[in-house]
Amino acid sequence: MSRRGLSVFDETVQLTNIWLKELMEELGWEDRHRAYLGLRLVLQAIRDHLGVDEAVHLGAQLPMLVRGFYYEGWRPSRTPDRDRSVDAFLHRIEDGFHQNPGNEFIDPAELTAAVFAVLRRRISAGEFDQVTHALPKAIRKLAPQPRTPRVVA
Repeated sequence: MSRRGLSVFDETVQLTNIWLKELMEELGWEDRHRAYLGLRLVLQAIRDHLGVDEAVHLGAQLPMLVRGFYYEGWRPSRTPDRDRSVDAFLHRIEDGFHQNPGNEFIDPAELTAAVFAVLRRRISAGEFDQVTHALPKAIRKLAPQPRTPRVVA
């Protein structure tokens, strides 16, 4: 037990905050709630464009707290989403973002690229590749190329 409670809860809060900080740095944002909302919306949009098995494999690599909002509202029988266009994908993110009061304009493609950048660093390379290859090509193109080449040991 930690001083504040169960160590597993403290660790997932700490790890989630690391993810949010990285996303904020990618986007030049200072609002942690805004980063949380963006991370949640993009991860859920990605989830809904994957088959059930691949969505579950991705979920298994997320921190426990992130995993919770990743699965929030999921209906596996309705995935993958029938509208596989990049426009529908981005519109969903933008619309979800603006349904929350006080949020100004965001570029959903830029936000998606930033979430992909965090995922690239935080989940296994194999899982990242499986997720991106399971997405429609137009959505897959939103994932930025790595800044540095992966080192294969």
